[in-house]
Amino acid sequence: MSKHSNAATAGISFGSALAMILSFQLNHSILWAIVHGICSWFYVGYRAWKGNY
Repeated sequence: MSKHSNAATAGISFGSALAMILSFQLNHSILWAIVHGICSWFYVGYRAWKGNY
């Protein structure tokens, strides 16, 4: 594997983990945390734009 694909995988994993943490802190729901973890960086960007974190 190349370094580029490893970096992309790490970024996706970090984005999913960050989205799940933000979601759980806000909603206190494991189900929503999983859904937002799947959305990954889109949810993180939405929370940053909205300002509710």
